[in-house]
Amino acid sequence: MPSSWLLITNATVVDGAGNPPVAGASVLVQDRLIRDVGTHVTREMVPRGEQVTEIDATGKTLMPGMIDAHCHMTYGESRSEEEIDLYTSPVLRTLKAAFTAQKVLRSGVTGISQPGGSYYIGVGLREAIRDGIVQGPRMTAAGRYISTSNGLTDWYPDSVGVPEGSIGIVHNTLDLMINEVRHQVKNGVDLIKLADSPYGNFQAFTDHEMKVLADLAHQLGKKMTIHARGPAEVKAAARAGIDWIMHGNIMDDEAIDLLAETGTPLVPTLLLLSNAGDFGHLVGAPDPLREGMKRMLERTGDSMTRAHQAGVTFALGTDSGFSLTPYGVWHARELELLMDYAGLTSLEAIQAGTSNGAQMLGLAGEIGVVAPGMIADLIVVDGDPVADIRVLQRRECIETVIQDGAVVVFDEEKVARSWPHERGIGYSIGDLTYDVVYGQVDPADPANSAVADGVEVHDLDTSEEAQDLVSALTHRETGARVMD
Repeated sequence: MPSSWLLITNATVVDGAGNPPVAGASVLVQDRLIRDVGTHVTREMVPRGEQVTEIDATGKTLMPGMIDAHCHMTYGESRSEEEIDLYTSPVLRTLKAAFTAQKVLRSGVTGISQPGGSYYIGVGLREAIRDGIVQGPRMTAAGRYISTSNGLTDWYPDSVGVPEGSIGIVHNTLDLMINEVRHQVKNGVDLIKLADSPYGNFQAFTDHEMKVLADLAHQLGKKMTIHARGPAEVKAAARAGIDWIMHGNIMDDEAIDLLAETGTPLVPTLLLLSNAGDFGHLVGAPDPLREGMKRMLERTGDSMTRAHQAGVTFALGTDSGFSLTPYGVWHARELELLMDYAGLTSLEAIQAGTSNGAQMLGLAGEIGVVAPGMIADLIVVDGDPVADIRVLQRRECIETVIQDGAVVVFDEEKVARSWPHERGIGYSIGDLTYDVVYGQVDPADPANSAVADGVEVHDLDTSEEAQDLVSALTHRETGARVMD
């Protein structure tokens, strides 16, 4: 049977492995794998009589497709945790996830890992993409987060309990946690996600629990990751052999040294904090929340910089799926943030966004690098991301997406659309008090808003709590609900 050939000529190749770009190079793809790369590659290398698709990339950059190791396809661009967990049926959530997968791929993200989500929708979406039923990035998926009553995903009061549609499942004994791991593996997950404390100011799982669960996941042939913001849980996770860490916002030197020594990758996921702090005012995010995000991001920068200096491996992750991080829009901004807050060079940031994410896809050494023998998930970029990393944030600059060696054709009208989850019932984002109506207070003053009146607001300048948008949404009042 004849092979399928693709030849991309005259490109500046950024290989994703951190090597300097090579100008005037060509890449030859045979079926789904890269056959050869370099200035010596020509059309004559294709066997006589076989068809070849040619792309002239003169003046453009060819690089691996990006890999987002923290992308939640079931979140539905929600504005509150209740919208994620409650208001949309499992069937409709599944259809919306399938629809939005094409938006992620169109942005140049050819691989994602979903570290938790509703039901086993991620597993089904993974299979549909793999079988060519749904257009989207290749992916790996966890089931619901495993948490404790002191962890991230025990959002609701005990009187409400844990809804079936919640992204997390809560267990407070090791036996029940083990049982959950076994059931998730039975249902086809690629990885297990633990969710430790929301703010990182204490360790929710014991060292023993982490070790037992990580060992069991590995015994069953699966990976494990963890939401860990503070030094205690980062250290415990590294010692337990958890495969990669999400966040690591506040780390002491011992935690950083452990990550470096064990080679445990860090997925900082700075985008949610930055989007809330920088742009949240444009969509009604409350001022206390936005200011808290900014302060936390500044504190995070210290840990990220020291981790980079110590040689910790970084990978791109965005927490895409919230209203502040919609699908297919902001993924590449994380690379800019890694440069700004961790001190990565542009080549290091591109490596974090490509080859370093291969582990999270279960394809280490097989994807994320432009080199012979690698899977041909590639993008052609109209611009130079080494000189300006922000070019990757502009959809119009992602000229061509190549997946498994084939050029992807998109319905541009569909990928420009949004299809969010059902909205929560909102009445206002402030209280219509007597004083507001009769001029005794300024309703625009955050001190007089509903989110600041009677609701605990954590001051990250003085508190050890590493508050982020996800944890803030545990307080229903701080979710900025805007009625459609």
